[in-house]
Amino acid sequence: MQRTRTAVLGMTALLAVASSLCAQTSEQTWSDKWKADNKRWIAYHLIGLQPDKLDVAKRLVSEGLAPRGFNVLVLEVDYGFQFTSHPELETGGLTKEQARELATVCRDHGIRLIPLMNCLGHQSWGARPGPLLAKYPQFDETPAIPHDDPDIYCREWCPLHPDVNKIVFELIDELIDAFEADAFHVGMDEVFLIGDKNCPRCHDKDVADLFAKVVIDLHDHLVTAKGVEMLMWSDRLLDSKTTGYGRWEASNTGSHRAIERVPKDIIMCDWHYEMPQTYRNMGQEQPFPSVQFFQEQGFRVLPSPWRNPESAVAFLRVAKQGATERMLGALFTGWSVNTEGLLAALESEPKPFKLSAKPDRDETTRGVAATIQAGLEELKSLGP
Repeated sequence: MQRTRTAVLGMTALLAVASSLCAQTSEQTWSDKWKADNKRWIAYHLIGLQPDKLDVAKRLVSEGLAPRGFNVLVLEVDYGFQFTSHPELETGGLTKEQARELATVCRDHGIRLIPLMNCLGHQSWGARPGPLLAKYPQFDETPAIPHDDPDIYCREWCPLHPDVNKIVFELIDELIDAFEADAFHVGMDEVFLIGDKNCPRCHDKDVADLFAKVVIDLHDHLVTAKGVEMLMWSDRLLDSKTTGYGRWEASNTGSHRAIERVPKDIIMCDWHYEMPQTYRNMGQEQPFPSVQFFQEQGFRVLPSPWRNPESAVAFLRVAKQGATERMLGALFTGWSVNTEGLLAALESEPKPFKLSAKPDRDETTRGVAATIQAGLEELKSLGP
């Protein structure tokens, strides 16, 4: 009797392992097929998905993105997920079941879902700390600066704190598992405070060394250890002086020098939203030099426009000039977008659109739709 029971238990364990291996093989097969079929990336960046809007997001995928040839959805999750590894950081976001549900819809429509979590920067908004710094204030790079200081845009975690990576990596791992992802976007944009003079660990360190450390730590965990492809916003690896971009779209802190140490297999999401004349007024000799620059440095690059179709067409037109296989396509960003409004705008007849000086959310949504329509038309000449 005992022998029979042991045999049954052993067989059950083997079946469980076999089932897990089959699931992994199936996922790997889908991923490999996607990569073989999609040399050109047409990506959309969705931010702030709330659980009660999951059905709208699924409709955006099936009715708005897939019919227009999109094959990537970058979903900015941040802390909007019900983490079980760190429930103290839970903010009433998506569940694992909802994440799997959206991932399945994406796969069914040939769309690769890539979760995004802001790493290093964007750890607060104004005076309100994000979940990580609210629960672990010891991770703050600038603890001496009051929370209501008007000069603080977004706080950052300390890149040298010995305990921060363990927690962050556990959060990342949970998102990768929940969304069954084979790629991950680590954010890393608009980092201004790194190397703060009052940080006990970073005050005497080179900013480029600190920034490179964070990128390499993330790369070691994602790419080397887990075999997951890594994407990041590229602005901190551009020199604001030599490129002619401002301090938002490029770095004036010295972090750009980290590019010499950053692994070349990271995909750079190169975001720029203004008209060429704006950049010329800032000293830029040739418009949008960064796309070519990243290719020359050995990186794959995704030009990333926002809500101005005129700017997007100019940006993508430059990106096509001299494009190599490293110029992947485009990532259309969706900052401040109403997803239902975007779906409606995409399904309506295209109309002439001119972005005003101070667009509200509704105009931004219509601008993103117009940018997608104009951008896709501009990208046609690149081929599949």
